[in-house]
Amino acid sequence: GDDCNELKRKYDACFNLWFSERFLKGDHDDEMCASIFKVYQECVKKAMQEQKIELREIEAEYTTGDYNTKSEHTKS
Repeated sequence: GDDCNELKRKYDACFNLWFSERFLKGDHDDEMCASIFKVYQECVKKAMQEQKIELREIEAEYTTGDYNTKSEHTKS
């Protein structure tokens, strides 16, 4: 929603700074932008609920990490 646009701009700016100043220099710790991402993510989720948009299947896979563990289970 429109309410999230400013949060998106702040997150994008933080991410771009992190990527260029830290990630590309070997520091892969992404905690720098984690708090603003969480606020932005909650804003988007709220806007989706208000618009009756549901992405439960995608959310379940990516928030629980199932997309990483599926291949691990097949190897054992």
